[in-house]
Amino acid sequence: MKAMIYERYGAPEVLQLKEVNKPTPKDKEILIRVKSTAVNTGDIRLRKADPWAVRLFFGLTKPRKNILGGAFSGEVEAVGKSVTKFKTGDAVFGSAGMRFGAYAEYLCLDEDATLAIKPANISHTEAGTIPFGGTTALYFIRKAKIKKGQKVLIYGASGAVGSAAVQLAKYFGAHVTAVCGPSNTEMVKSLGADIVIDYTKEDFTKNGEIYDVIYETVNKISFSESIHSLSKKGTLLLGAGGLPHMLLGTWVSMVGSCKVITGVIKEKAEDISFMKQLIEDGKYKAVVDRSYSLTQIVAAHRYVEQGHKKGNVAITVNEN
Repeated sequence: MKAMIYERYGAPEVLQLKEVNKPTPKDKEILIRVKSTAVNTGDIRLRKADPWAVRLFFGLTKPRKNILGGAFSGEVEAVGKSVTKFKTGDAVFGSAGMRFGAYAEYLCLDEDATLAIKPANISHTEAGTIPFGGTTALYFIRKAKIKKGQKVLIYGASGAVGSAAVQLAKYFGAHVTAVCGPSNTEMVKSLGADIVIDYTKEDFTKNGEIYDVIYETVNKISFSESIHSLSKKGTLLLGAGGLPHMLLGTWVSMVGSCKVITGVIKEKAEDISFMKQLIEDGKYKAVVDRSYSLTQIVAAHRYVEQGHKKGNVAITVNEN
């Protein structure tokens, strides 16, 4: 099968299309013919080994896992003899998690992995973009325990995670203020945001507004200034925070009245099933900026790395 392989860390050009062995499903695994995947910021960080700590988990001098790609949508081509949840021909979508491997024509996953039957009312292209932003935003939004009527601010509201967070916060009943760039304000409004702030014209930390929850999705705003914009027992979600933010957040949560939540998300099959139901009920929609073929994935990485995408960048792997 064809797959995009990277054997060293570096620029987008380290990704190269090669022939590799097609995987064979074990007893409890399903073989998925990948229809689509997505390029997200997590893929970029792993490819570049940025931050350097990536190397501690994925290989000091070169990557141990050579095929990136977490989110996917596709069709079950074969099942192991003990599989009971899926059958050949099922359209599925989900996340490969730390196994990665979606930048390839085929992918093997345990039937209990983070996947579900694809919603019938969206395409494979749309479905393949949902798991990364959707499950990440869902994890943090749930951690905040948002109540109806609370004031929630989403910073970086036009990205994969931010666009998901806006929709999910609205679903849970929040009054949502979204912060994004000037070219994305109309798109973010269409997702249901009550107020949209253009960060080039207004600094939300200086407008005097206080929020019950601030969800920082892109790691671009001041920790201390964000804290000052929280209510007394508010929650700051640092979705893109690194180790320094984890340590600082733990300290602030211990000595202050507000709560700071960061860290690595935990994906579950139930999360994908939840997203599937929202989509089928018309309460959540995929946001796709651009679509590339698997052979164009280097260009897709270059584009995502610029940091200006609207929602998600899709990759078509198998057309039919």
